[in-house]
Amino acid sequence: MRLELFIALRHIRTRKRQSLLSIAAIGIAVMILMVSQAFMAGFTHELYSTTVDQLPHVVVTPQKNEQYIHLYKNIVADMNSMEGVVAASPYLMAEASFSFKGKSSNVLIKGVIPSAEDIVSRTSKDIVNGEFNQLEHTKNTVIIGTKLAEKLEIQPGDIVEISFPNANPMSLKVIGIFSTGTPLDEKLTYSSLKTVQDFLGTQDVINGISLRIEDFNDDREIAESIKKIGYNAKGWTENNPEIIRTIAIESSSNKITLGFILLIASFGVVSTLNMIVMSKVKEIGILRAMGMEASGIRTIFLLESGILGLAGAMVGVAAGTIIATAIGSFPLPEEFYGISSIPVIIKLKDVMNIIIIVFLLNLAAGIYPARRAANLNPVEAIATH
Repeated sequence: MRLELFIALRHIRTRKRQSLLSIAAIGIAVMILMVSQAFMAGFTHELYSTTVDQLPHVVVTPQKNEQYIHLYKNIVADMNSMEGVVAASPYLMAEASFSFKGKSSNVLIKGVIPSAEDIVSRTSKDIVNGEFNQLEHTKNTVIIGTKLAEKLEIQPGDIVEISFPNANPMSLKVIGIFSTGTPLDEKLTYSSLKTVQDFLGTQDVINGISLRIEDFNDDREIAESIKKIGYNAKGWTENNPEIIRTIAIESSSNKITLGFILLIASFGVVSTLNMIVMSKVKEIGILRAMGMEASGIRTIFLLESGILGLAGAMVGVAAGTIIATAIGSFPLPEEFYGISSIPVIIKLKDVMNIIIIVFLLNLAAGIYPARRAANLNPVEAIATH
């Protein structure tokens, strides 16, 4: 193997231009792959952190043909004691028309127990004015989103009128404003569970329970466990299939495109090795005449292919990491859905996978020229050159 490696390195050095072009072609392809993979990982993480992490992982709803969940306190206690459940938050959701100084907007008002809701949906971190837990200690109060506040020109401390058909009109004091960077900032408001119960004129009932679980990937299993004890339940993947679909589509299209880029780059290695084979026919013939086996000749060119592929992969990974990190450090001109900069995540696992895949792909690309070199007849090779 030592002789084969020496000859392989010598071939690469003697054809520097072609070797550098092959390394550059692979390096550019790997660089594109690295940057794209870093963006994809960052996008996926951001999507999970801005949506899944704030969504209820499992939602329990009333049984069929029922509008509300009665005796919910016992049910919530049962949910909290389930293995894998971190917290359960009962809520009563209703439609309401908010009016202030001649302006109005139809929104959803969600009556919650703030301490439980905060554990499940981490709402308090979105509060930009006021405190979420104040809802628990004040009567007839509400927290609204930034977009709704701008639309109705509402400030904390203002009194808004809420009404809806078959509901009891109420006056609520705005004690806080939240911002998620999503359409919820205009469509969702929070109040205490008791306030919304009074608004709807119901008894002590709810129409949903939100659950946070230890591993959000277990949402379907937890939902099935809840169904077995007699309640309707759906996990976030079932309630929000568009999230999974978006990630799957982006990931698949990304892999297909980049796979073709790598495949094209690998042809650069094949071209280089073929040129080496053509220029080294006499040398190959001499080596065969001196007793080197065909397998040894094949090994030389496979080593060349692997070395070029590995060098290109290393160069591409380094360049891709630098470029992705640089792009990720620049802030966006405007905050987009709560994202202030391009999300970039470089995972060691992805780096290692890229290097291994590119190395193996180039080894495979070198099989044809390696076999061609090994199959040369030594007498003809020496005689014709």
